Amino acid sequence: MNILENISLKPYNTFGIDKTARFFVVVKSVDELKGAIQWANHQKVNTLILGGGSNILLTQDQQALVIKIELEGIEVVREETDSVWAEVGAGINWHEFVLTSIENNWAGIENLSLIPGTVGASPMQNIGAYGVEIKDVFHSLKALNMDTLELEEFEAERCAFGYRESVFKHDLKGKYVISSVIFRLGKTPTFHTEYGAIRETLEASGIKDLSIKAISDAVIHIRQSKLPDPKEIGNAGSFFKNPTIPVTHYSSLKQDYPLIPGFPLPDGVKVPAAWLIEQCGWKGKRFGDVGVHSKQPLVLVNYGNGDGADIKDLAEKIQQSVWDKFNVPIHPEVNFL
Repeated sequence: MNILENISLKPYNTFGIDKTARFFVVVKSVDELKGAIQWANHQKVNTLILGGGSNILLTQDQQALVIKIELEGIEVVREETDSVWAEVGAGINWHEFVLTSIENNWAGIENLSLIPGTVGASPMQNIGAYGVEIKDVFHSLKALNMDTLELEEFEAERCAFGYRESVFKHDLKGKYVISSVIFRLGKTPTFHTEYGAIRETLEASGIKDLSIKAISDAVIHIRQSKLPDPKEIGNAGSFFKNPTIPVTHYSSLKQDYPLIPGFPLPDGVKVPAAWLIEQCGWKGKRFGDVGVHSKQPLVLVNYGNGDGADIKDLAEKIQQSVWDKFNVPIHPEVNFL
């Protein structure tokens, strides 16, 4: 285990923010992870767990031991006629796992193609897109208790999944490190083409015989057409969650804004945050080296040398303007550090 000092985190976050880690280490096994935590405890420094860096906004230097998770491995731990259970290391790139699943004809996560980040972060956020969420294919996970340094198993109920939420973002934040996730994937696919532009994209491509690869290719095409590549423009994908508002509030807004989209849910109506932000005039706005993407107002971007504090300030101004215009709160998906 090689603990480094004063390391730039610019290569390790998709916003490309240049902040420094006081200490930095890459871990490739649970034993190395335990050793890193023990070292930090002995040195009396905090720890920061880092996966793909795709859901964080660095606003300051990190006076901590930043632990970069690179636990790998994909293993079939159970198989039945219709399903396969695959245990996947937390450090594996999420999209690479999706592609591996498609190669093996394992169905269930093709709609989640090209989502940035690692497998370990996927249940923390309950990542989702185009009608599918992690909780739909989740079986269990293993996580290291940072106090006892013992591995514990979490089934779905204990994870308390919600919309882009889990117990790891709230009650257990900073108390566990996910080491692997077990997904239950199908051998016979159930296609989800009713969300977004998937159906239209498939039709435009002349696809008549559906397959999980065709769905994945369509999702990749859609995402690439409207979302910037973090390797070219720093970003963390969707910056804000889509808010859910009471039916009465939505009905009132509908009178003033007849074109406002909404998706009925058991607890209200989900309204696209992108639409709200665009109506407030933010789409394509640039302020120095930071701004709002020209094709997708849900995406805040770093054009080169932007600072995390500037992006945070921009996000707060967007939140305030949406509140002032629509009386709707929007909350970040991204974690501020």
